[in-house]
Amino acid sequence: MDLIKDSKILVVGGAGFVGSNLVHYLLENHDPKEICIVDNLLSSDLSNVPNEKKVKFILGSIADYGVLSKLPLDLNVIFHLSCFHGNQSSIADPLADHENNTITSLKLFEYLKDFKDLKKVVYAAAGCAVAEKTFDDASATTEDAPVSLFHDSPYSISKLIGEMYGNYYWNRYGLPFVKARFQNVYGPREILGAGSWRGTPHTVWRNVIPTFIWKSLNGEALPLDNGGNASRDFIFVEDMAKGLVACAQKGEPGEAYNLASGVETTIKNLAECINELTGNKTPVDLKPARDWDRSGKRFGATLKSKEKLNFSATVSIENGLARTVDWTRKNKELIQQSMEKHEFMMKNSN
Repeated sequence: MDLIKDSKILVVGGAGFVGSNLVHYLLENHDPKEICIVDNLLSSDLSNVPNEKKVKFILGSIADYGVLSKLPLDLNVIFHLSCFHGNQSSIADPLADHENNTITSLKLFEYLKDFKDLKKVVYAAAGCAVAEKTFDDASATTEDAPVSLFHDSPYSISKLIGEMYGNYYWNRYGLPFVKARFQNVYGPREILGAGSWRGTPHTVWRNVIPTFIWKSLNGEALPLDNGGNASRDFIFVEDMAKGLVACAQKGEPGEAYNLASGVETTIKNLAECINELTGNKTPVDLKPARDWDRSGKRFGATLKSKEKLNFSATVSIENGLARTVDWTRKNKELIQQSMEKHEFMMKNSN
């Protein structure tokens, strides 16, 4: 049975990078009855929203009761993907992170607790929040890994609080809450500079892959913090969309599932691969470690998702990067305009 087909779906953060790819995937593969998108465009772009009669877009924060009151009461599946992007912005403004990462989840779950037609609420949890902090050899982070009380950023803390609130509403009210533990997602529709200024240049320079691809296409040196020694688990956004659907279809309420490739890639190797794809000959720029970041090396365990959800990532890092480079080339003007609107703030941010 396809839980999505003919269902009413809510995607919180649906104009964002992952959310918009999910919406497109649902429309193309699962024939939902209606998709309601709620997004305040703080770190997203309206161009990502498909012009489709089944899609209803509500501008605003899910923490706004006026927005909540506009939601259909007969929603079937909810994907809660919105957040205050990302670590550096949360360090610069912890209160904004709290408002857009913690309060959003609490108000949404409180509002949903009595909805009668809900089949699943899938929450975008953060794999980085439970990963071991190591620069030695990494081992795969499992879903039952111990959670530290010491974290590098408010973002990491608030994502864990979202899990805890969801667990509470599952235990207390039976909210069908499933945790999708994200690894490092990349791919098309991640627009540098999307949204509003969030206090640091990382408003523009978002995650490592879109930043590296843009700089590489422009013949710039790719900055390698700590010599590129850190490693991550990179998962292509198309695989992420499939994983989120698998969480909705087969995930057990109260459980967490890693959406991961299971492949460890160092940032140095990532930079070399991107430079090869773009033909960039400029040497990399070796930099010291970031003063806030002790996350080191990590990748996600994939066994539980494979066994319980029948989900495995299939797009290789080489294939995914090539597709992302191609999308970036085709959307260069859109990205440039998005970046330029923050130029004054970037120049005066120090």
